[in-house]
Amino acid sequence: MMNLFSPFFMIGCTVVIMAFLTLSLQRKHLLNSLLSLEMMALGLFILLLSMAGSNSSEAMLTLLLLSLSACEASIGLAMLVVLIRTHGNDYVFSLSTHKC
Repeated sequence: MMNLFSPFFMIGCTVVIMAFLTLSLQRKHLLNSLLSLEMMALGLFILLLSMAGSNSSEAMLTLLLLSLSACEASIGLAMLVVLIRTHGNDYVFSLSTHKC
C-alpha cells in the first residue's frame, strides 16, 4: 500500500504541477517549453520512484523512463540548435509551416 503523504510523492506531484503550469504559461520561447517538459519527465520519475518500493518491476520501469527522458532531452536540444541555426532565434511565433 502506497502512502499518499510520503515526502517523495508530495514533491513529485508538486514538480509535475509546476511544470505543467510553466508549460501552459511560458509559450514565448521554445527553450522554456523544452525545459518544462524535461521538468515534467523528472517529476514523473520521482513519482514512479515513490511508488516503486513494493514491486521490483516498477524499479525497472523507472530506469526505462529515466533513459527515455534523457533521449528526449538530447533530441529536443538538437532540434533547438537546428532551429536557431536556420531561423536565428527560438521564438515560437516566428515558426511557420510555410518556411519549412
